[in-house]
Amino acid sequence: MTDVRERLLRTAGELFYREGTRAVGVDLVVARSGVAKTTLYRHFPSKDDLIEAFLRREDEDFWQQWDQVAAAHPGAPEQELEAQLQWIGDRIARPGYRGCPQINIAAEYSNESHPARKVAAAHKAELRRRLGTIARVMNLTDPDGFALKMSIVVDGALSSGRALHGEGPARFLHSFARTLLGAG
Repeated sequence: MTDVRERLLRTAGELFYREGTRAVGVDLVVARSGVAKTTLYRHFPSKDDLIEAFLRREDEDFWQQWDQVAAAHPGAPEQELEAQLQWIGDRIARPGYRGCPQINIAAEYSNESHPARKVAAAHKAELRRRLGTIARVMNLTDPDGFALKMSIVVDGALSSGRALHGEGPARFLHSFARTLLGAG
């Protein structure tokens, strides 16, 4: 039963990420996954539930990677920040990258009470919180201000993808972080 749920979620996730959630109907998810529509609805009572599960999965993946990077740099906030920005930049540069799923969902669903929109908003709040924690350990004068500015830069990089410039997203993020650190 878990395998079927996983197959549905993986298929829907690939389609949602590539095509957008509004462009993908449950019939396409069912056809591509080879699962009956009744089975899909047994696991996900509505398309919105499926979208929310997709976004939660993306969220978990992102924070697992973040936590792995953080664990590799205990007590070294400057190095952790550099490493976090590096893997985010590498994520952006990967083949097939179509933007941040959370930002994409926020663009597709303007209703702030939509379950997936709530997941997206919580993800962005968590990014600011984690950047603020790094900034506090670095003893920055305005850690919350730094976290807000850096999160906006990260969101911009996630949205812009590889189009940032020839040197790539990671280099851009590192450069902007140095600019913010030097300004404040």
